[in-house]
Amino acid sequence: RQMCIRDRYMGVYPMSSGIITDWELMEKFWHRCIFSYLKCEPEEHVFVMTEPPMNPPENRENLAEIMFETFNVKGLYIGVQAVLALYSNWSVAPNDSEQKRIGLTGTVVDSGDGVTHIIPVSDGYIIGSCIKHIPLAGRDITKFIMSFLQSRGESIPPEDLVQTTKEIKEKYTYCSKNILEEMTEFDENVVKFHNGDPKAKVFKKYKGVSSKGKEFQCDVGPEVFLGPEMFFRPEFVNANWKTPLPHAIDSSIQNLSLIHISEPTRLLSISYAVFC
Repeated sequence: RQMCIRDRYMGVYPMSSGIITDWELMEKFWHRCIFSYLKCEPEEHVFVMTEPPMNPPENRENLAEIMFETFNVKGLYIGVQAVLALYSNWSVAPNDSEQKRIGLTGTVVDSGDGVTHIIPVSDGYIIGSCIKHIPLAGRDITKFIMSFLQSRGESIPPEDLVQTTKEIKEKYTYCSKNILEEMTEFDENVVKFHNGDPKAKVFKKYKGVSSKGKEFQCDVGPEVFLGPEMFFRPEFVNANWKTPLPHAIDSSIQNLSLIHISEPTRLLSISYAVFC
């Protein structure tokens, strides 16, 4: 039923780059999560909420106000996503591993839907001055792939374009070891395909069912490796941002040498990558 009527509604985002911008809509979302999905009484539970690094203090206050005054929660803990991600890796590590010895120290790459952060953590504390912000994330890959599908004129129902693009991204995309070799191989296969070579593989086939119940299919081409490449060649999608992800990670870690911390080599010895 929801699939049939979703084209009547307009999708909105209560968050932008990891920061809540529409508190009224976010409160409705939390209400649905608590009472419709968790099916619990907030007065009887302690809630753990996450926040992005460098979250404005006003946002934290608004969050606490809604949780205590609107939902009357028993208790509230607000943790930074990077620290909690690092803790989850540490908690399941073998007792004799290097990860367990180092503890809550490392560098977290947190790439979500709207923004990517590189966050150095020392003994569970974030080093705010070394945080790097990258204005590229999953939503940008989705838009990038969608532009390829639209430019080729793929026969995808308009109301299913976004969802189809997300499924293609999740199912087919990958990071290429050598983008030049990948593009060269793709171009050679295109030439072979036009010359009638039956073994030439240019496009993969995606088959789906529209929200109206009709089957459709479309071609999946070079966007499957060009999409993730934006983290390494950001000029593909953002002319104002030209720092590749590896360089940003290196810059974040190198800046730690300018800060006095106990046993700085522990912070440089291991990095954790958590992609959301």
